[in-house]
Amino acid sequence: MCNQAVCLVAAEFERRGIRTVALVLLREVAERVRPPRALALPFPHGYPLDAPGEPARQHAVIEAALQVLEREPATPPLLVDWANGMGAGSMVSGSQGTASPT
Repeated sequence: MCNQAVCLVAAEFERRGIRTVALVLLREVAERVRPPRALALPFPHGYPLDAPGEPARQHAVIEAALQVLEREPATPPLLVDWANGMGAGSMVSGSQGTASPT
């Protein structure tokens, strides 16, 4: 699904009281569209959970997304970068308020 569409749908769900986290493959799109919460991933298009056949890695991405979901941004958006090659505990900085790169 289109990164921009995912971010826009997430924002609408949030306005209706449903918490979301967008998994985005194009960080620059999330910076412009500003979903309430997003996890920026470095994976190729079509693979938001990384390569097929890597269940441990895919579970780590889901765990990281759930951790982002639990965080309440002081001022949306909350944009968190995935630390490549590492598990959920290795997420790097999240931008709050502004969507500038970290």
